[in-house]
Amino acid sequence: MKAARNGTKDGLEKTKIAMMRKVPFLSKKDCTDDIEEDSGYLDVTVSELKHPPPQLSPMPDGLSSQQVVRRHILGSIIQSERSYLDSLKRILLEYKKPLMEAEPRILSLKKIQTVFYRLKEILQCHSMFQIALASRVAEWDNTEKIGDLFVASFSKSMVLDVYSDYINNFTNAMGLIKKACMSKPAFLEFLKKKQAASTDRITLYGLMVKPIQRFPQFILLLQDMLKTTPVGHQDRLPLQLALTELETLAEKLNEQKRLAEQLAEIQQLTRSVSDRNLSKQLNSDQKQLILSETLIETVFGEKGQVLKSKERKVFLLNDMLVCANINVKGPPDISSLVPIGPKYAVKWSAPLLQVQVVEVGQETPQRKDSIYHFQPDANTAQNYNLFLGPPRLYQELQELQHDLSVVEEVTLLVGTLQGSYQNLNTTVGQDWCMALQRLIRIKEDEIQCANKCRLRLMVPGKPDKSGHPVSFTVVFSTPSPISKISWVNRLHLAKIALRDENLPGWVCVEDDEKTKPPFWCPLLACQLPVFTPRMQDLKLQAALYNPVHCSLLGFSAASTSLPQGYLWVASGGDDSHGQVEIFSLNRPTPRSVKSFSLGSPVLCLEYITEPSTEEELETQTSEVLPKIGNTICVGLLDGNILVYGSVDTAAQCLLTFCNPEGCPVLCLKHSANFLFAGLSNGKVAVYNRKSGEGLWDPDSCRHVVIGCAPVLKLLQIDKCVWASCANQVSVIEGSSLRTQVSFSSEKCVGGVWMAFSEGSSLRLFHTETLEHLQEINISTPSAYLRTKMFVTDLLICQGLLWVGTAQGIIVTLPVPRLEGIPKITGKGMTSLNAHNGPVEFLVATSSILSQDFLKRDSPTEGVDSSGGGEDKKVTNSSQESLQQADGSPQAEDKTKGVLLQYQLRSTSQLPGKLLTARLEESSGSTQDSLEHTLEDGSIYELSDDPEVWVRGPGPSSKEETRREKVTSAAVISGGKGFRRLAKSSNSPDSSENMLMVWQLPITV
Repeated sequence: MKAARNGTKDGLEKTKIAMMRKVPFLSKKDCTDDIEEDSGYLDVTVSELKHPPPQLSPMPDGLSSQQVVRRHILGSIIQSERSYLDSLKRILLEYKKPLMEAEPRILSLKKIQTVFYRLKEILQCHSMFQIALASRVAEWDNTEKIGDLFVASFSKSMVLDVYSDYINNFTNAMGLIKKACMSKPAFLEFLKKKQAASTDRITLYGLMVKPIQRFPQFILLLQDMLKTTPVGHQDRLPLQLALTELETLAEKLNEQKRLAEQLAEIQQLTRSVSDRNLSKQLNSDQKQLILSETLIETVFGEKGQVLKSKERKVFLLNDMLVCANINVKGPPDISSLVPIGPKYAVKWSAPLLQVQVVEVGQETPQRKDSIYHFQPDANTAQNYNLFLGPPRLYQELQELQHDLSVVEEVTLLVGTLQGSYQNLNTTVGQDWCMALQRLIRIKEDEIQCANKCRLRLMVPGKPDKSGHPVSFTVVFSTPSPISKISWVNRLHLAKIALRDENLPGWVCVEDDEKTKPPFWCPLLACQLPVFTPRMQDLKLQAALYNPVHCSLLGFSAASTSLPQGYLWVASGGDDSHGQVEIFSLNRPTPRSVKSFSLGSPVLCLEYITEPSTEEELETQTSEVLPKIGNTICVGLLDGNILVYGSVDTAAQCLLTFCNPEGCPVLCLKHSANFLFAGLSNGKVAVYNRKSGEGLWDPDSCRHVVIGCAPVLKLLQIDKCVWASCANQVSVIEGSSLRTQVSFSSEKCVGGVWMAFSEGSSLRLFHTETLEHLQEINISTPSAYLRTKMFVTDLLICQGLLWVGTAQGIIVTLPVPRLEGIPKITGKGMTSLNAHNGPVEFLVATSSILSQDFLKRDSPTEGVDSSGGGEDKKVTNSSQESLQQADGSPQAEDKTKGVLLQYQLRSTSQLPGKLLTARLEESSGSTQDSLEHTLEDGSIYELSDDPEVWVRGPGPSSKEETRREKVTSAAVISGGKGFRRLAKSSNSPDSSENMLMVWQLPITV
């Protein structure tokens, strides 16, 4: 009480702690702010004298190359862990301890404990790990095993708890340091002195961010170790399990870090809002930040010229879009020690459903007063350099198309000339046409380049005086094409997430729906019937994804559409009728583009890629196989196997043959140069490729007896094929067809998930040792799952194990994505969108976005940062426009023109006389030099390959785009009808064959 009467903050804190000790229920409260870190963790002090750090012994003789590499990787692990421990000790000894002992105090005890919260426990975890690592390193030459050590050390809940506490507190700790730097000069001086005294000049922030980076570093090291560990090595399975544990731990920590950062961003934005209504919306518990990024807003004039540009912070929330000005305040010397967060001033906000993405050439006619323009006065307008905007590019494209039609007409007229001339004949005219066609393609590429880093949004504004709605166009420059892809994709998915079927779309039945599904959960994009109403008697049997890249797909269309390609859906009616429907996926919703009937029900489909060079070499033939491309094999009830070409929707039948047994073909699987067909009589028929051809040889059929029951499933793993028959699984070697082991499945990197046809349990087996690793039961009683579920299909896609059931319900379970074991690592989610009948199939679709979308020929900073200034140098091959300043290529184009030339370098070899007004004797020496002069001075240059045109000088090595992979993915299920599992849902039962399409966010 005496301390409280003094009126100091520290005194009040002491009084609070004293009261908590007196009152039992207060003392049990878990507060991270408490001065005493009473966390239940033992304070263990590790003596380096008793437990010296790990040290590798000298390398013995006679080691293989793999053993040498493994030793080097182990040395990297030792060095990395030693450096990490030194950083942790440095924080506690050089920062925390002096602050605790300082007199007078620089920071209060409460703030010190908050800033360095859980660092001591993290140090203890890694000190214990170092003791175990030292023991394992000492016996490395005898055991060569380290994976189990990582599993034992980092699978404990304590590790997750202390790291979670640290990461969740990190933003708060940085905020306290920022405030202390600005309000307490002594603290700022303390940080400066510590940084100046260190040899590496690393800041406190640089030290404190290391725990966040630790597990990704471990994962990279163990991935390298696993690559050099051969199959059968005693450390291989432990390393795979270690990767699984570390990936799971890192994913959980990353998710918590992401949520903490998003919460901090929303809080920072909320504090900046002056509009009371908007502030109330942002404070809602339902608000979820999906994406935020600093973009450059560019304002164009009526003629497409850039008038001004400024940085904006754009926030994409689950139901609204917010644009804010950035005001970075604070002393400049603080930012070098701790990152200073910006302050925002909201410029505008809009409901998400009213925001539209608009691309070049897709602009809809707008009223003049509805477009947002910056109007400079007459004095300043002339000081702006002009950059022809996207409308000008689109106009230039139309001009080129007009010129092509005129030149085609001229070529036809030239063909009617009575005389023969070297440089005026149909050959020259055709060359002109080809050159114009190439220029049109280049102009189309420039329009695409204008789209790559330009995000155009149509945003609703305030109504005009008459009350009519008014929209304005906002143009943002993104840092890279990938950034724009992310924005377009997230905007599209965020709108899908607002549909009734996705509110909610998934629930976690294990915790009574307390877990809120994250944004990256699969979103139901659509549900659609498979057949017309008059064909509903057909039964769905199988489906497959035929990946076909669509070169005509635009930038934004590629960002919002399903994975590019086609979906084949097979079905059957009576014994004499089968049907195949082909759906195009090159759009946000599948569309039926072709269907064809067959003489027997279709039971299975298999997509077979074109034989690779290695597979061709394995055939040991000197003949070159004809290129037949990728194919699709169709298995029928009557025992026939049909082979179709997979080029677009042509569906041309290339081969038909019947298995000698005449049994129904239940499943097909391709492995190397063999085609495996699972039959209803318990056998597997195996076909070789024809010698000198790419198709299968029906006469080469061999049989492998699996059992008496039908072979229902085939799965290809490495060079083996797993076959399921009744309650046993047989592993067949690909070349010898010898059955290795006999003990329905879904393959992942290091394991195989299996489920029996009338059961609800899933079992995980290791692919190399066949060891049983995990078992999960999906039948958890809940308000939605009143009966026991039976598994009908399994699928792994994008880190999720999808389980289809006989009750039409779909469950997803999280699994790792790396080279580890695909153990289920978290809570399962149940989809509230289900079929009325069994889930007949689950199909994963995935495509990689074309690298052309990710290329940018030059940076965009020129236009963005110029703000219309005269002295800014602009490189614009990835910009919306070409320069029109004096001496620019565009200005030069107006005077010299473009040399219209495709393949003809000279007309001297053509028959006829030269048609020219010059003297005949001088024409021969000047023609070629004149052509080269024009070529060198034109905008476009012709390379040695006439099929390749380059725009100006080629990019330097520094400007070459790093090859990045952008993956689009979706999962499609098929079954009878569609229903919602919501408790209050009264949706009528339907027997219509339906597809449900779940779209996932694009991944980089």
